[in-house]
Amino acid sequence: MGQYQHIVVLTGAGISADSGLATFRAADGLWEDHRIEEVATPEAFMKNPALVHRFYKLRRQAAAQAQPNRAHICLADVATQSDDFTLISQNVDDLHQRAGSEDVLSIHGQLNQYQCVQCHVVDQIGHDELNEHSVCPHCQSHGSLRPDIVWFGEMPLYLDDIMTRLMRCDLFVAIGTSGTVYPAAGFVEIAKRNKAHTVMLNLDGTDNALFDEVRTGRASQVVPAYFYDKLGFKPPDL
Repeated sequence: MGQYQHIVVLTGAGISADSGLATFRAADGLWEDHRIEEVATPEAFMKNPALVHRFYKLRRQAAAQAQPNRAHICLADVATQSDDFTLISQNVDDLHQRAGSEDVLSIHGQLNQYQCVQCHVVDQIGHDELNEHSVCPHCQSHGSLRPDIVWFGEMPLYLDDIMTRLMRCDLFVAIGTSGTVYPAAGFVEIAKRNKAHTVMLNLDGTDNALFDEVRTGRASQVVPAYFYDKLGFKPPDL
């Protein structure tokens, strides 16, 4: 456990898939039978906000029914036993938070939050679902609330903070993401440049030359095995 002092973990769709959440984007490039440009761009929201709101309402409902798995719980555990632990997630569900993780850097936003395109406030979605007629409780503008999601063509969040943490980390672990596309590919490159040990824990058995170590399997199995069995962190029942 004392082998690494500054740990950065990046999670992707694979960790949520192990809780039963679909990755949404199918092999044909469609998300829930919609093209990306219909539901996941600022232009789509301007053109058809009702469709965009319906799409993300379905995603919120699916996320609410899912439960954190052993990988989520393990990472929350590890954070409490580490002096310097950063959790970056590409996912927009709240499974990490429900597992007990705090200060998650959700670089693509959060399904259970909204942002106002007029006053730019970000807040939690209450009992009333968002729709094209929703009124911002902060500036009272009508129809200005959109899901707090980083859409295609928009910049991921927290990049400056992430850069700082990557430059000081001595262990970088990518979970449930291939690490071959950005931002994951860029993160591992920065970590390696600063002499960190890099590990990929992923269902896909494809060997990735960017990483020093690759372990394959379901997130709920390989994540506890790596952090508890190899690194020596204590599981919650000990």
